[in-house]
Amino acid sequence: MTRADGGREPGGRGGGEPYRVMVVDDSAVVRGLVTRFIEQDPEMRVVASVGNGQRAIEALQRHETDVVVLDIEMPVMDGLTALPKLLRAQPGVQVIMASTLTKANADVSIRALNAGAADYVAKPSTGGLHSKADFQEELRSKVKALGAARRKAAGSPPLASARDVRSRPGVNVSKPKPVVASAGKATVRRAPPDLPPQVIAIGSSTGGPQALFQLLGGLDPVSQPILITQHMPATFTALLAEHIARQTSMPCSEAKDGEPLVGGKIYVAPGGHHMLAERRGGGLYLRLSDAPPENFCRPSVDPMLRSLVDVYGSRILAVILTGMGSDGCKGCGIVVEAGGHVIAQDEETSVVWGMPGAVTRAGLVSAVLPLAEIAPKIRKIAVRSAA
Repeated sequence: MTRADGGREPGGRGGGEPYRVMVVDDSAVVRGLVTRFIEQDPEMRVVASVGNGQRAIEALQRHETDVVVLDIEMPVMDGLTALPKLLRAQPGVQVIMASTLTKANADVSIRALNAGAADYVAKPSTGGLHSKADFQEELRSKVKALGAARRKAAGSPPLASARDVRSRPGVNVSKPKPVVASAGKATVRRAPPDLPPQVIAIGSSTGGPQALFQLLGGLDPVSQPILITQHMPATFTALLAEHIARQTSMPCSEAKDGEPLVGGKIYVAPGGHHMLAERRGGGLYLRLSDAPPENFCRPSVDPMLRSLVDVYGSRILAVILTGMGSDGCKGCGIVVEAGGHVIAQDEETSVVWGMPGAVTRAGLVSAVLPLAEIAPKIRKIAVRSAA
């Protein structure tokens, strides 16, 4: 595959054309590794490979690009500084932040997601927690899913195989199976009776941090506990909880094994563990499970929802936000069978309409809403029902 260094490449963003990727990293070794991984797949090609954010901005003015893989720490201009400039230079381009699994880089990645990045990948580590094979599969999955979303937004069909790409199951890094969903024919169920939900559960993946910040930042306090499963590695989830706590009026923390479930508090599933609820000795508690990944993810939404049905029965409000794959669909089926509510984010406001699309097409939702309308809907159900 040839990467042009001159003028902007001709041609539009056709549906059968490989996804166009720009690689931005100050390490020539990393750029070569990422480029090799991408170009091993005939449905992706690297159109530019540069060493800092300033060169990325210049290159983006010459090359039509679907996805940018953007390093954080670089000379001249770092990734966080370059991010908004890249988004302005080519509106609609999808940006994946690439960083090592350190607390400092995880914090920058969370800030980048809040500033418009679509997703992140963890670079391979020498300790073996995130191998080159894991990195290659995760990168391939996310580039294809986000490339497909970019093309769909631009009015071009995604490559057909974007619906079928699988990620390898991981232990410490969550990698959902990408599904590029279309709205198709969806069924909206009649809402169940107005019984007060005793718990609110939220599931999300790609695009989830941004959606969570907006949703929870706009949600007035509720009396129910809120449990969140977001597909993220362990280093990220504690920082995600800290960022949520700063943007909402409710306390929020990463869940701890054995802690009591308290109303009006937000709990984030820690990376590498399923977050479950259990009733013990007359009280309600959280339990962290090292059971195998489900839907290629740990934490996974499905086991969280199953455990909540065991504890709360019908008194559950489940919300499925943007994300690759179909995690949460089976769990929402159990929630609905028990008599609970399910709300899904709509396709227009989702980064990837995989998870919410799956529950919508399965006929499990009582509402499909733009992101901005979900917080008021949650509040209405929680407060009206409790009145």
